[in-house]
Amino acid sequence: MKVLITYNSIHRGNTEKIAKAMASAIDAELIKYDEVDEYSILDYDLIGFGSGIYYGKPNKELIEFIDRLPDVKKRKAFVFTTSGNENPKYSSALEEEVSKHGFDVIGKFSCKAFDVWGPLKLIGGINKGRPNSDDLEKAEIFVKGVIKEISDL
Repeated sequence: MKVLITYNSIHRGNTEKIAKAMASAIDAELIKYDEVDEYSILDYDLIGFGSGIYYGKPNKELIEFIDRLPDVKKRKAFVFTTSGNENPKYSSALEEEVSKHGFDVIGKFSCKAFDVWGPLKLIGGINKGRPNSDDLEKAEIFVKGVIKEISDL
């Protein structure tokens, strides 16, 4: 199975840490979204889309990238997000965007991450040291589960 994990990670590298852990766990190709040729998406059996959360939403540029992708029919995908409060609705928002473009989203993952947005900067941020080794392990378990689910279909 050919797997691509593409992501956006701007400020602290939180999403990139999760993306790298996932890619390593399943031997997937890992490419930042702005380095992916949109039509090469068609070469993969499974695509993971990851984003940090900014002002309560997935990264705007990643969403624009997803909007430029060619139409796909039932191509399998999963989504993952990192944020200060690990709100599952953030991954649901990314799932919705990916699904609108014909992807069959078969899993979503959210992870707490170090955050110094707005007033949090005054107290040195929240979730220092996150994602940590436990978070990375959970990401690996998640993505291995996605692979197993596809294999069982």
